[in-house]
Amino acid sequence: MGRQWFLLVPAFSVALALHLSTVPLSSAHKFAALQLDNGLGLTPPMGWNSWNFFGCDVTEDIIRETADALISTGLAALGYDHVNIDDCWASILRSLQGYLVPDKKKFPAGIKALADYVHSKGLKIGIYGDAGVLTCERRPGSLFFEERDAETFASWGIDYLKYDNCFNLGIKPEKRYPRMQDALNRTGRPIFYSLCEWGEDDPSLWADQVGNSWRTTDDINDSWESMVKIADINNRWAAYAGPGGWNDPDMLEIGNGGMTLEEYRSHFSIWVLMKAPLLIGCDVRNMTKETFDIISNKELIAVNQDPLGVQGRKVSMQGPESCLEVWAGPLSGDRIVTAFWNRCGKVDHIKATWADIGLEPDVPMLARDLWKHENLPDTYTNSMKVEVNSHDCKVFVLTLEADRISLWVQ
Repeated sequence: MGRQWFLLVPAFSVALALHLSTVPLSSAHKFAALQLDNGLGLTPPMGWNSWNFFGCDVTEDIIRETADALISTGLAALGYDHVNIDDCWASILRSLQGYLVPDKKKFPAGIKALADYVHSKGLKIGIYGDAGVLTCERRPGSLFFEERDAETFASWGIDYLKYDNCFNLGIKPEKRYPRMQDALNRTGRPIFYSLCEWGEDDPSLWADQVGNSWRTTDDINDSWESMVKIADINNRWAAYAGPGGWNDPDMLEIGNGGMTLEEYRSHFSIWVLMKAPLLIGCDVRNMTKETFDIISNKELIAVNQDPLGVQGRKVSMQGPESCLEVWAGPLSGDRIVTAFWNRCGKVDHIKATWADIGLEPDVPMLARDLWKHENLPDTYTNSMKVEVNSHDCKVFVLTLEADRISLWVQ
């Protein structure tokens, strides 16, 4: 078990001190009202996806070795339990009977045998489909084949479906995506349903009763510019996420080489705070210690998996270029997670005021640094100011200091 915080304080004191349902932090939140009630996705999914590193070169050997690596590195024990196959797994043509079949060269043993292997490791397996006539890499899509393909996925033991948006014939996603939802439900197998319509028709406004997550943006790429842009887009929809249904700003790029260590640390920090699905996108068989240290941060993972399920959001922009940012969100146990993100080109100080993060004035708070894994010695009242390097991000959990408080790390 990772480190956890326990706060023992009279309930009325917390109620008076923490006004987490008042402006500005939480006024836009639904406070994690349950979304699609299929029993899945009560916290954001965690795991690995093949696309960002392997693209169309995915094979069954890679999937097996990745499952092994998730176990041997300890990542699976931290919650990374999905092994998701993206596009290019399928043959170019359906069978004569109209069924999806795997590419025999890449997946000679078939998907069912591969799923059995992944399940034998105590992991879950995901697969890719498309709500169009073809996938983005021109394999058979599932539009008009929803029933048959859902039955196929269920018969193989699939646990997670990423459902893309290519070659969709111009049919509105609000009509196409529920068809697969209904088909999956009729199989009787619980399958996490991840909509990937790129945010084109604002799925946060309608997908909460269709899927367990929905992409709010176009594809990410392994660059600072892409990551920052996607974070800002996903932030707009913070009010619409909660247990059972999550905004999805796309997979993690950490470890793929296109960003600096500080930028990858920011990437993970903000995805964690936004309650984004944490799907590793690098080759976990050959990752560096720096990559592992970022994605295995137990305390940050605990923020992402917090049962309250409220997506944190941007609450302050500072400096002449407005590139010094504070992001924050409430956690269970009357705590607040606060991120200080320096998107400027030089080191600078960032200040979070209690008004920004949803606290009443003069409330004394204790802080824990989630990257350094240490408690700060000071008590903070009304504000907290932190020095942050360029393109880096520091994350703290703030907890009420009171007369009757017992605070420890387990």
